[in-house]
Amino acid sequence: MMSIPFFGLLAGLLCVLAGQRRAALGLWGISMVCLLVLFKLHATDPLNVVL
Repeated sequence: MMSIPFFGLLAGLLCVLAGQRRAALGLWGISMVCLLVLFKLHATDPLNVVL
Protein backbone atom coordinates (compact mmCIF):
# COMPACT_ATOMS: atom_id res chain seq x y z
CA MET A 1 0.00 0.00 0.00
CA MET A 2 2.75 2.46 0.93
CA SER A 3 4.65 1.73 -2.28
CA ILE A 4 1.88 3.13 -4.51
CA PRO A 5 2.94 6.81 -4.19
CA PHE A 6 6.56 5.91 -4.84
CA PHE A 7 5.67 4.02 -8.00
CA GLY A 8 3.75 7.13 -9.08
CA LEU A 9 6.81 9.29 -8.42
CA LEU A 10 8.98 6.85 -10.39
CA ALA A 11 6.53 6.99 -13.29
CA GLY A 12 6.60 10.79 -13.07
CA LEU A 13 10.39 10.78 -13.22
CA LEU A 14 10.27 8.54 -16.28
CA CYS A 15 7.80 10.96 -17.88
CA VAL A 16 10.23 13.83 -17.19
CA LEU A 17 13.01 11.88 -18.89
CA ALA A 18 10.69 11.20 -21.83
CA GLY A 19 9.81 14.90 -22.13
CA GLN A 20 6.17 14.60 -21.03
CA ARG A 21 5.92 17.45 -18.55
CA ARG A 22 2.13 17.51 -18.08
CA ALA A 23 1.96 13.79 -17.39
CA ALA A 24 4.85 14.10 -14.92
CA LEU A 25 3.11 16.93 -13.05
CA GLY A 26 -0.13 14.96 -12.97
CA LEU A 27 1.58 11.88 -11.58
CA TRP A 28 3.41 14.01 -9.01
CA GLY A 29 0.14 15.59 -7.88
CA ILE A 30 -1.63 12.24 -7.61
CA SER A 31 1.32 10.84 -5.64
CA MET A 32 1.25 13.77 -3.20
CA VAL A 33 -2.49 13.37 -2.61
CA CYS A 34 -2.00 9.64 -2.08
CA LEU A 35 0.81 10.32 0.43
CA LEU A 36 -1.38 12.78 2.33
CA VAL A 37 -4.26 10.30 2.50
CA LEU A 38 -1.96 7.54 3.72
CA PHE A 39 -0.44 9.88 6.32
CA LYS A 40 -3.90 10.86 7.57
CA LEU A 41 -4.85 7.20 7.90
CA HIS A 42 -1.61 6.50 9.74
CA ALA A 43 -1.81 9.52 12.05
CA THR A 44 -5.40 8.87 13.13
CA ASP A 45 -4.95 5.13 13.67
CA PRO A 46 -5.42 4.24 17.36
CA LEU A 47 -2.53 2.56 19.12
CA ASN A 48 -3.12 -0.84 20.63
CA VAL A 49 -0.90 -0.61 23.68
CA VAL A 50 -1.21 -3.53 26.08
CA LEU A 51 0.60 -3.04 29.37
